[in-house]
Amino acid sequence: MFDRSVTPVVGVSASRHFMPSHTLPHHGSGERYILAVSEGASALPVIIPALGDECDFAELAQRLDGLFLTGGRANVEPHHYGGPPFPDDEIRDPPRDHTVLPLIRECVERGVPVFGSCRGIQEINVALGGSLHYRTHLVPGYDDHRMRREGDIEFRMGPRHLVVLAEDGLFHKLVGEREVMVNSLHGQSVDTVAPGLEVECVSPDGVIEGLSHSGSRTFCVGVQWHAEWRYETHPLSSALFRTFGDACRKRAAERRGYAVAAA
Repeated sequence: MFDRSVTPVVGVSASRHFMPSHTLPHHGSGERYILAVSEGASALPVIIPALGDECDFAELAQRLDGLFLTGGRANVEPHHYGGPPFPDDEIRDPPRDHTVLPLIRECVERGVPVFGSCRGIQEINVALGGSLHYRTHLVPGYDDHRMRREGDIEFRMGPRHLVVLAEDGLFHKLVGEREVMVNSLHGQSVDTVAPGLEVECVSPDGVIEGLSHSGSRTFCVGVQWHAEWRYETHPLSSALFRTFGDACRKRAAERRGYAVAAA
């Protein structure tokens, strides 16, 4: 194993948005994501601003022990995967697109663990060459996976539907179950799976809900649900954060020159 006293540094993607009464944009991430990385993965979360091409992605990836990709209101713009343009009123965040997509590629290339939640799975898929459905509920045969508008936040972010885990896949091995309830809330979803990615689970209507990178040197996983929301009690989400954290600790130990004992 490795020295569990090592605290890995995990970059957390930020969205760029404008706040009421502020003329300059803000870069930020929700507290649930921060706590899930801090407590669920036992790592030090550091927010990565959406600076786009101003970043030196190779240097940033080299300094990170892990990368966590959050959800966000804006969708990945379709020109990144050859899709039709968004309508004019679509929420978008070009600086985030131009930050996380190249950073994901650098992290995968350098063996930096990557974990994505909701928009995060879409970013991983697009960064590595896949495509997305713009509106999942308009695809024949798919249900409406968007967030419910009624009730309080606990109800709206609560369990929504089952996912069926691929037999003997990573997710199946982590929990020993073939079906798990998740709080999957999204408009877009994975269409064409990027080369090197494997489908870990699907919803009953066939929407891809989990991906892993079979060719990665380390942990590289995306889930369509909000794994950060109940990371303490949800069996699969909790196991994924722990496994991500272990992969980050292993990289941190190796990067800092600590001895890593054989498992």
